[in-house]
Amino acid sequence: MKRFVLLFVLCSSIQLIAQEYHPEEAYYGSAFWEPDSLGNHRIIVRINEKTDIARAVLPWRRRDSEPEKKGMIIVDANTGKKIDNFYRENINSECGTILFQPQTVPGEYYIYYMPYHSSGGPYPRVNYPREITRAASAWVAKAQKAIESKQAIPETKLIQFQSRGTFNSFYPMEIVATEAEKEKLLQNYPDKNYLIFPEDRQHPIKMYKQIPFRWTIQGARESFWAEADQNEYFVFQLGIWALHKNMENVKVEFTSLQGNGNNIPASAFTCFNTSGTDWLQRPMDISYRIPENEVRPLWIGLQIPTGIKPGVYKGKITVSAVGTESQSVNINIWISDRILTDHGDSDINRLSRLRWLNSELACNNDIVRPFIPLSVNERTIRCLGRSVKLNEYGLPEAISSYYTEEMTAIGSKATPILQAPFRFILEQNRKIIPWQNKSFRFVQKEQGKTSWESLNKAGNIGIKCEANMEFDGFMEYKITLKAEETTALNDIRLEIPMNAQIAEYWLGMGHIGSVVPNRYEWKWDVRKNQEGFWIGTTNAGLHCVFRDENYIRPLNTNFYHSKPLIIPECWNNRGKGGIKFVRKGKEMLIQTYSGNRTLKKGEEITFIFLTSVTPFKPIDTEKQWHDRYLHSYEPISRVVNEGANTINIHHGTAINPHINYPFFRPDYMKAYIDEAHGKGCKVKIYYTVRELTNRAPEIWALRSLGHEIFSAGPGNGYSWLQEHLGEDYIAAWFVEKYKDAAIVNSGVSRWHNFYVEGLNWLVKNVGIDGLYIDDLAFDRTTMKRIRKILDAGCPEPRIDLHSANQFNEKDGYINSACLYMEHMPYLDRLWLGEYFDYNAGPDYWLTEVSGIPFGMMGEMLQDCGNPWRGMIYGMTSRLHWEGCEIARHIWKAWDNFGIKGSRMVGYWVSSNPVKTNKKDILATTYIKDGKAMIAIASWAKKDCEVKLDIDWKKLGLNAQTAKLYAPEIPQFQPAADFDPNKPIQIPEGKGYLLILETNNNK
Repeated sequence: MKRFVLLFVLCSSIQLIAQEYHPEEAYYGSAFWEPDSLGNHRIIVRINEKTDIARAVLPWRRRDSEPEKKGMIIVDANTGKKIDNFYRENINSECGTILFQPQTVPGEYYIYYMPYHSSGGPYPRVNYPREITRAASAWVAKAQKAIESKQAIPETKLIQFQSRGTFNSFYPMEIVATEAEKEKLLQNYPDKNYLIFPEDRQHPIKMYKQIPFRWTIQGARESFWAEADQNEYFVFQLGIWALHKNMENVKVEFTSLQGNGNNIPASAFTCFNTSGTDWLQRPMDISYRIPENEVRPLWIGLQIPTGIKPGVYKGKITVSAVGTESQSVNINIWISDRILTDHGDSDINRLSRLRWLNSELACNNDIVRPFIPLSVNERTIRCLGRSVKLNEYGLPEAISSYYTEEMTAIGSKATPILQAPFRFILEQNRKIIPWQNKSFRFVQKEQGKTSWESLNKAGNIGIKCEANMEFDGFMEYKITLKAEETTALNDIRLEIPMNAQIAEYWLGMGHIGSVVPNRYEWKWDVRKNQEGFWIGTTNAGLHCVFRDENYIRPLNTNFYHSKPLIIPECWNNRGKGGIKFVRKGKEMLIQTYSGNRTLKKGEEITFIFLTSVTPFKPIDTEKQWHDRYLHSYEPISRVVNEGANTINIHHGTAINPHINYPFFRPDYMKAYIDEAHGKGCKVKIYYTVRELTNRAPEIWALRSLGHEIFSAGPGNGYSWLQEHLGEDYIAAWFVEKYKDAAIVNSGVSRWHNFYVEGLNWLVKNVGIDGLYIDDLAFDRTTMKRIRKILDAGCPEPRIDLHSANQFNEKDGYINSACLYMEHMPYLDRLWLGEYFDYNAGPDYWLTEVSGIPFGMMGEMLQDCGNPWRGMIYGMTSRLHWEGCEIARHIWKAWDNFGIKGSRMVGYWVSSNPVKTNKKDILATTYIKDGKAMIAIASWAKKDCEVKLDIDWKKLGLNAQTAKLYAPEIPQFQPAADFDPNKPIQIPEGKGYLLILETNNNK
């Protein structure tokens, strides 16, 4: 400490000779300049006398580490020219002194003291290089000699510290107290283990390893005064500085507030750092820790009631921690006669929305469209288009799908998914230990969720099976084993004997969507975000994943390795576990095994697996034909003229500038949406939780919650993040136009509660019609809440999901369809996405891109997709994204045919009325009123001739009077006539959209 004090004294003595300086507001301002080479901060100094050497004293009080390693640039304010001749006399965090050669005298000079260089792009790499010395050696020698000889050197006058815009400013909460000032402050509190500094919401605490100069003037306070309105959710802070030791398990207690004969109960207070309600409605008792010699804020909310008398209301807040004294702060709140109608939510700077962190909105088992209530008959549970029959052990005995092959309807014929019941096997001495059932019961029967449990025994091991099924066909199993005696086992495994007939395609376990091989084995690997599989056919399948008891959703989309999958040790068993399957006759046997182990007497082990029966719902072709997306912020009149009717407003646009915080310009957004509604268009906005803009007013409160909301990480990224957050975050997307720099959220947290409330606010106050979700970062529970909010508040809401292909090293080689399958019941459309391989085969298209086996339809993105192959699955590209214009031409062809009201029969349907004689050239037929539109697409490796096999009866057409032709579609095909009985030449990788109808001239 002595070294720092001496340095401060050196700087201060020079400074005091030059001028009187205190870090007060007048010395801090803002301006605008090009930051990329100069940085965000400068000091303006003035020299009044002509000299070859001037000294500038810079009492900057910096929070960044190692300022001596960062560059400096001096610019003559009059000429705009850089000053090459300057010399660093002394640089440290508290102050700096430099010598320079002024050119304009008298004149002002800009000293840029944190210049940086950015790589640019959406993930910029920013560094702060030391400047390259360009000073003349003779001048440097002269300056050094002046210092050594203690020559009197003319000094500049400090004019102002400036930041590039107020958002970059360090004042006042990042103006650091000097070591001497802190030492003087502590002399006033010799017996305290920690100090409390109450702060209002306008002064969020931003530094954890330093204290602001402001506190050395104010001192630790025992009272806090503030003003609030009636019905306001009032937010403030207590800054805690742990002086001599760590503060463990910090707790906050409140008294009621008394005033004017009224009482505000203690229950009206919340400390977000020490308690709350998580995204699953579970109460949180948080063990909050403050490391020695560090600062942490405690963010507190108070619900002011309505109808109380104005005046001062007084109470007390007591802070305590393990092994240290309690301290109290007297709270004095002047409550006005103003009444807020929305708790203050319309003013984002009030921070009243922090209460949303503990929201339980839409946490229920209600169903959403198009699903139906669950029905239970004995041990058979039915949901939309599917049924699950349980055996006495609580495991699925039979699973059936009633979806038709077309996937547009639910039929009466069951497609069995299982060949035999699920089996949870305990193997000992190479023999299976038989189960004995003791009891089975349903513990919950609601329209949206049914739960059951069974008690069983296998040898010396008790088995408790707890499970539930939800209205979308999702099932969760928790099987707990307890050894009555020490028992050695060869294996514990789950066996799923699937019907081999429907085990046609697969996803997961390190493979892209394709035909299922006859045999395969897979092992757990933390480097890969793989936890299970989907196996099935278009209208019947099973998605299974296997999880740890302490499962936390991993990060995705470029950040998987920063927070990877928690490998379920019960299944993995130190690398012994895995999944294997083999096709045997009518059965595809899937075994999730864990290998040998010994369970000690009394030991418990829990195995968790989740399974969903697919498809979730019929595909909605009418919605697909009606909803025509334009992905751009454009005038409504242009949208309508282009033929679109559904607008996605991305972030980084005028009405939605900042990523995942669409609350900055609600009036402008509402005006745009109102105009769109007036012209028959829907407007959806980019809003999700994967990352959060640095512009969010709540960012400092959220950061105080440790890693609950924001992920731990290496820092870096855009300059603002490095200069103000400093460390321990993951830099995410950046938009240059708005200087919008996001950081990555942690996965699942109370931020999901905030998000759901934010969505509800947007629905009610702005009138959005739904969401555009750019890769999902929340769980299925949050997804259900989102759907419920939209269904309750919007007429015919829409949610579309975009995902870049996650099957790569950065994302842990996970199929996007697998990653987001648990969310698909609640989505309306897929947009999959960058890096998908549109050159891959139809198996890939069906499973990885189309969404059809899961009850979804979609659009193409990468390079505008392949329009011919897209039409096989009812897909186009998205208008105005990456210059894609072909969609509007295809829409016109749809309308000319009259695609609305048609019946889509894909190539995968055994009764498809139009087939080809080539396995790698496929046809999908759209049938309507005695005519058909036939989409033909080639996966052949060369131009080919193909002959159509037409079932005229199914089409309701006469072969003798029908005509077959290709209408002209710009960028797609020229007009042409064809003879339906003769071969058609299909170019490699392309196809046709043909019309087959009665020729009225015959």
